[in-house]
Amino acid sequence: MTDTNPFAAMMRLGETWVEQMNPAMKTFSVNGMEGFFPTMPASAMEMFFGKGLNPDGLDAKTRLTVTLTGLVILGAQAESQIRLTVRHLIEAGATKQEVAETIAQAGLFGGVPAMTRAMELATDELSKDDDA
Repeated sequence: MTDTNPFAAMMRLGETWVEQMNPAMKTFSVNGMEGFFPTMPASAMEMFFGKGLNPDGLDAKTRLTVTLTGLVILGAQAESQIRLTVRHLIEAGATKQEVAETIAQAGLFGGVPAMTRAMELATDELSKDDDA
């Protein structure tokens, strides 16, 4: 039986290409990589992700809130990205309450397992601030 799913076929092509370019990438995982990326200062985030791009557009905090929402709705599988987004959201001025509410609301669309996992990741990331 032939696979008629164009996305699955493209995924296989992409995987083959990456393996040919760098065989070590076959086992590469981004989970745990968030520790290698420093938290960007709020002013830099605003310049690159916020009003610096478009003075009449979204600010960095709003863009990061939308990003976190999307990551949760997609199943909260991108652990490093969720951790980085939570860390940057706090730097951009979000409160822990706003982070929790964002995750809870996204859970209405992404499901309870995604919401639970995202809350666990966010709680872990936010507790690092408490320890410092």
